[in-house]
Amino acid sequence: MPLFLSTHINKVDKKGRVSVPSGFRAALSDQSFQGVVLFRSNNFACLEGFAYSYMEELGERLDNFDLFSSEQDDLATAIFAEAVQLPLDGDGRIILSPELVEFAALNDKAAFVGLGPKFQIWNPQALDKRRIEARKTVSKSGLTVPKNNKAKAGAHD
Repeated sequence: MPLFLSTHINKVDKKGRVSVPSGFRAALSDQSFQGVVLFRSNNFACLEGFAYSYMEELGERLDNFDLFSSEQDDLATAIFAEAVQLPLDGDGRIILSPELVEFAALNDKAAFVGLGPKFQIWNPQALDKRRIEARKTVSKSGLTVPKNNKAKAGAHD
């Protein structure tokens, strides 16, 4: 599974072309689809980004809902109906639609933020505010990363 790390700020040209950071492209190099899948975040004014293989996993996880339940329909609509598959061009760029650029208020720059198995694309100024907010929440709530249940289960086998 690709792992997206760090923050990179890249230029967005007037046609919506933006270079995917080289580290992100390297993480995607073994994927069958050479590109990314993006959709509008449900929580922030940014874009959510994934490898195609992770989108397949999300589809499988939706199988935990009844097929015609309102919960399954709502999640599938919010994720898959809004998702766009963007191939990398020969220069490692993707082309963002005007709707995606407008939603994330990208203007002439985009901040790619690695979040492990996913990444987000932010307006750099909005990202600065988000980082401050996230750090305050982590500190105030004493959040830590949970133990890995898979590793824990394997240790007892």
